[in-house]
Amino acid sequence: MVDVKLVPNALRPGVGLLPTSEGRRAWLPQQSRFCPVLEDGNKMGFLVYPPLHEDETFQVRFEEDGNFRFTFYKQKQVVLTVLKRLSAGTGEGATDELVTLDEQSGLKRESITRLMNTVLGVVGAPIGGVGLRGAHDFITPPGWDTIYTGMLNDLNRPHVPVLTVQVQTDWFTHPTEFRYVLQPGEAVSASGYAPIGQVFFVPRTELSVELASEEEQAKFAQDLDQY
Repeated sequence: MVDVKLVPNALRPGVGLLPTSEGRRAWLPQQSRFCPVLEDGNKMGFLVYPPLHEDETFQVRFEEDGNFRFTFYKQKQVVLTVLKRLSAGTGEGATDELVTLDEQSGLKRESITRLMNTVLGVVGAPIGGVGLRGAHDFITPPGWDTIYTGMLNDLNRPHVPVLTVQVQTDWFTHPTEFRYVLQPGEAVSASGYAPIGQVFFVPRTELSVELASEEEQAKFAQDLDQY
């Protein structure tokens, strides 16, 4: 048994669903329910959710001019819109311009930056990149790493690429972040009830790769025929 510790999002602790292991996802074709190999791949590690209540949603759009538009919804109503203007095409020196704010929502202007820092990671690196923050971070036991990646076997269209990284979370304090990379005009969304990425944990062990012997190759072929 490998014990992995969960650390709630520091800016919004207690908000967001716990990571889950789930192989039977609603959007997969029915035949996947009869494919153990596919289901085992899906439930590898854990699905990670954003630090949002279940009635909250946000969208980040990479605009044609190279800036990002952040829109936050509550109960499907627009609460605020912020235009994030980047300097020299990167997230460094970015400025936020408030476009709209629903004063009836109860959200204060001084809380907007904190909210964006809670749900967003690095924006603009690489060009078009936007990090979606998870509701929980991970501490692995000595010698174990965390791999952060997009949803495996995600059949939703259009598909937005997401970077995959491996972090030594047994010693490095790494806030959970899934870095999606948008083309101009594309957007990525997050909701309190839907996962934003997947993590799994691997031992930090060196491997050697060599050609199997004739006997091992023959046994592999025999096992395949029997299967």
